[in-house]
Amino acid sequence: MPPTLPFDPYVLNQPRDLQPHLHVANRLPVLVTGVAGVVGFNIFHYLQQKYPGQVVGIRPTVNWRLTGDGIVGLDPEDVTQVRDLFRRYPFRSILSCGGSCALKSCELDPVMAHRVNVSSVQSLIDVSAEVSPSQPSDLRLVHVSIDLVYSGEGSGGYRETDPTDPVTIYGKTMVLAEQMLQAQRPDAAILRISLPMGLSFNGHAGAIDWIQSRFARGFPATLYYDEFRTPTYCECLNEQLEIMLSGDWGGIYHAGSPTRLSLYQIAQIVNLVGGYNPDLLQGCLRFEAGPIPPRAGDVTMDSSKLNQLFGRSLFRPWPFDQRLIPTDREWHYRRDWFPEGSPEKIAELLYQAPRPTLVHG
Repeated sequence: MPPTLPFDPYVLNQPRDLQPHLHVANRLPVLVTGVAGVVGFNIFHYLQQKYPGQVVGIRPTVNWRLTGDGIVGLDPEDVTQVRDLFRRYPFRSILSCGGSCALKSCELDPVMAHRVNVSSVQSLIDVSAEVSPSQPSDLRLVHVSIDLVYSGEGSGGYRETDPTDPVTIYGKTMVLAEQMLQAQRPDAAILRISLPMGLSFNGHAGAIDWIQSRFARGFPATLYYDEFRTPTYCECLNEQLEIMLSGDWGGIYHAGSPTRLSLYQIAQIVNLVGGYNPDLLQGCLRFEAGPIPPRAGDVTMDSSKLNQLFGRSLFRPWPFDQRLIPTDREWHYRRDWFPEGSPEKIAELLYQAPRPTLVHG
């Protein structure tokens, strides 16, 4: 079961008003790294719409298809390229969303994983120290990490004080990046997220995107019964990152939704809401999938530290409609109550977080 929450996740305005903490204007312009990934792609466009001309996003040079206003192609692990970018823009904050989450690629090429997930963060630390040598904290730094810093061999509900024990190269390199930040930039905020539920630039990089792309082409998708996550709407994550950017809170915070779901359950939801052939969804246990990449188990996170910091949660449950939480492995076959599944329904219910009614105390 998910951890018991000391608040109602459906209420937006309780009990502490966050407006006094929103000073984003003092953090502009902002650099967003990793805009080729789901988190970076969504937060870049969210901030760019709110603060036009004040947001720059970087993506690896190999992702030449990703273009647009404010997007720059460079390799963030190359400190010379990063330094040149800082000479062009007077950045006052950094949202570090880069890295490679391709589990198998990281296992097969640990050098690449270290370069992309660790060296890139070191470049940001080094250049930020050069820009503000007397007071590095003048350049706000918020870094996005992951729940896969844990093995998930226990019962989940991880807190920030629990020791990390990743089973993948990806998770190990993310731990190294965290440790580096804590040692060299203790003022930085580190948000450990789970699966971000939002659009990706290429249509198959995100969790929903990948699953839906398989079903839409009539291909089977095999997901795990025993890997559990706390997925979040990217809309909620965008709001949380903006708040963290505007403040001066440092340290590690868990940022997951209140709902605990297996990867198989997530695929069931996508299958039913999208109206896809239920026979296309297959499931297995982690040990049945082979040794590469190794899979984590229950890496669900307890996000009460972050919730208590603000007196409320910005993370609405995913999916918001609790009727969409599967109850058994055949749940997605029963469609009499949800006969209108379609890709449009996925966009409406799974990519977007419905807004609860505001409650004024």
